[in-house]
Amino acid sequence: MDLGIKGRRALVCASSKGLGRGCAMALAAEGVHVTLTARGAAALTETANEIRRANPGIEVTEVAGDIATPEGRAAALAACPEPDILVNNAGGPPPGDFRDWNRDDWIKALDANMLTPIELIKATVDGMIARKFGRIVNITSAAVKAPIDVLGLSNGARAGLTGFVAGIARKTVRHNVTINGLLPGPFNTDRIRKVAAGQAQATGASIEDIMTKRARENPAGRFGDPEEFGAACAFLCSTKAGFITGQNILLDGGAYPGTL
Repeated sequence: MDLGIKGRRALVCASSKGLGRGCAMALAAEGVHVTLTARGAAALTETANEIRRANPGIEVTEVAGDIATPEGRAAALAACPEPDILVNNAGGPPPGDFRDWNRDDWIKALDANMLTPIELIKATVDGMIARKFGRIVNITSAAVKAPIDVLGLSNGARAGLTGFVAGIARKTVRHNVTINGLLPGPFNTDRIRKVAAGQAQATGASIEDIMTKRARENPAGRFGDPEEFGAACAFLCSTKAGFITGQNILLDGGAYPGTL
């Protein structure tokens, strides 16, 4: 299927590793020029070079910095001031017990996983509306549908973003600008290994045993592959997905047991 986005420009946040990387690679494979952001310059350069090798002719721009800071956002937008596609993503806050979190912990989580995406949407959506094309994808979490007790910071911040988007996504679609959420369940990324490490410390089990057990408990019997996630993102960013907006799409191997 031709997704119809060749030659478009995308800003993909936190894209040196994991799900952001999967999205950037999938978009580049469709002929989209990509601007990548990440805090780690070395991993960012490695990913950017891999995309260049796989997709000659595609413009790949690297912006090292923390997208959750005003300076990081300013640098990213300076490199890609008029994206047709925005993929919002940031590292999730640490797991833990809510009794141990203070105001600073909550503000940091909200800054990264709610307020930063909103700031980037605000900076880019009017240009998309003027050009009559825009695709915004927010990478959130399956915890938006089924909260995970040890991920309270993430549950709260991502649910707040989801509620905000539910309103504006119905206003922008008239201008061919869609805003959707992709909700990952257990994918084989650094994030899931960090959560497993926290559980290992709390229970005394090994990280390997926790990872194996969690993969087996998923209906799919495995973790997701970031490449699968990237393919779903690329479709949502395509011309074929203009009638999909304000949705929160689970990619969790069937782990969520509800019908809705």
